[in-house]
Amino acid sequence: MRPKAILFDLDGTLFDRDAAVQELVKEQYVHFAAALPHIPCETYVQRVMELDAHGYVERTIVYGETAREFGLPGDMIERLVAHFWETYSAFCHPFPEVPAALATLRANGVKLGIVTNGSVRMQELKIHRLGFAELFDPILISEREGLRKPDPRIFARALHQLGLTADEAWYVGDHPVVDVRGAFEAGLTAVWRYTPHWPRPDVPSHEIRSLDELIPLLT
Repeated sequence: MRPKAILFDLDGTLFDRDAAVQELVKEQYVHFAAALPHIPCETYVQRVMELDAHGYVERTIVYGETAREFGLPGDMIERLVAHFWETYSAFCHPFPEVPAALATLRANGVKLGIVTNGSVRMQELKIHRLGFAELFDPILISEREGLRKPDPRIFARALHQLGLTADEAWYVGDHPVVDVRGAFEAGLTAVWRYTPHWPRPDVPSHEIRSLDELIPLLT
């Protein structure tokens, strides 16, 4: 059934989160070069990205282990974490096809929303940086809602704001459990944005490689 609304995950779905973090960490190496002279840039970036685990590990743990492995002073953990959060949003850019795809969906009468885990401050900064906040009707952020995906209640809350039932909406995300299974169990049609570092979802879902592939699915 053609959806009346499509809800989206943010990180890894509307923008390339891993690419943003990699560019940030490269800049971070330059910013803290005086404290990192014994570590090649490539080594530092690769290890931080491994510890990051695509955003599913807390910053204090990522940089605590980085400091331990590379023998950095204890105060570097706090400095690195602060630098990450202060600069992160500046590295966020939408996937190339996203602005046009969202505009096309809106032009076809589909309501759009975001349901994302994370802090209000950081997720709102990212959404503002990406430049298409006005395209979305509900924007639900886990910290503000007191609920986190895959809890079905956060999806139900978004549907309530739209005045729709679950069978009238789709949800698009990159994580096979948090996004795809979460949406499916909440009764929405789930769409998986393929990513090579996660296993395939274990529940029924559409699969896309880019957001513009949603358009043909509407017919």
